[in-house]
Amino acid sequence: MRFIRRLRGFTLIELLVVIAIIAILIGLLLPAVQKVREAAARMSCGNNLKQLGVALHGYASANQEKLPPMLDRNPSGSTGYWMPFNFCLYPHIEQDNLVKRAAGTDAWGNNNHAAVVKTMLCPSDPGPNNGIHTPTGWHCTSYAQNYYMFAEVNNLDNAKGVYITQGRYKIGNIPDGTSNTIGILERFGDFPYYGWGNLSIHPCSHSYWGWNQWSTVYGPWGLYLPQINPPLRNYVGSQQPAHPYYPNTAHSTMQTLLMDGSVRGVSAGISQATWNAVIQPGDGAVVGSDW
Repeated sequence: MRFIRRLRGFTLIELLVVIAIIAILIGLLLPAVQKVREAAARMSCGNNLKQLGVALHGYASANQEKLPPMLDRNPSGSTGYWMPFNFCLYPHIEQDNLVKRAAGTDAWGNNNHAAVVKTMLCPSDPGPNNGIHTPTGWHCTSYAQNYYMFAEVNNLDNAKGVYITQGRYKIGNIPDGTSNTIGILERFGDFPYYGWGNLSIHPCSHSYWGWNQWSTVYGPWGLYLPQINPPLRNYVGSQQPAHPYYPNTAHSTMQTLLMDGSVRGVSAGISQATWNAVIQPGDGAVVGSDW
């Protein structure tokens, strides 16, 4: 009976040993689980960018190879008024319901400003609250258009009587080639430290709304190198919080959409010269070996 009684429980030392072993196993498993989750999130982010690439080419096919402008008014075939870049892509990413809802108003009208579009959000983006920029109530995006590709030109459209902010090139005549030019890259949806937001269909242009703190674009403030996994709200030591002038990513590499529709990861070690070359579509610069 004594022997049977002993088998019914563990001593305190044995329990501590078991707990220690379990803690060690959890410690070993957590990094692996986190790596799997991050790999899945990075893949989802890359798929979003690929969809946007298909949408870019779909827009070009429907518009004599023209690329979507950063801001247009009364685009061909549209029943709405002001149409920002991302909204021009909506028909090509199965968002026809939002396009129809904008009939007779601007793209952000009829509550479209708060309509979350999943394709526009990276699952690792730490900024948006369920896709919404909390201070403004507008839908965020985790991506930004390359200013040098889509917004360098600001021409008066005499027929419409307004200035249209657009790019210099069509899909088929990009001087540096589609495979060496970034079209869209990652940028956090919220920058709480600076009071900025990356609002998906907020109007921004040279003439009307400027490149203000709600602009979904990278480049008009300078060719800043990507921030890889920066803190969001405060400095961590000397590490700067996610800054709206920079592209930013929560992944180990910056995910970028090239103009040929492919997605490429950019490491933190990319040189300024190489980065300048792949951002500026017509500078003729040779892309470095770190690309």
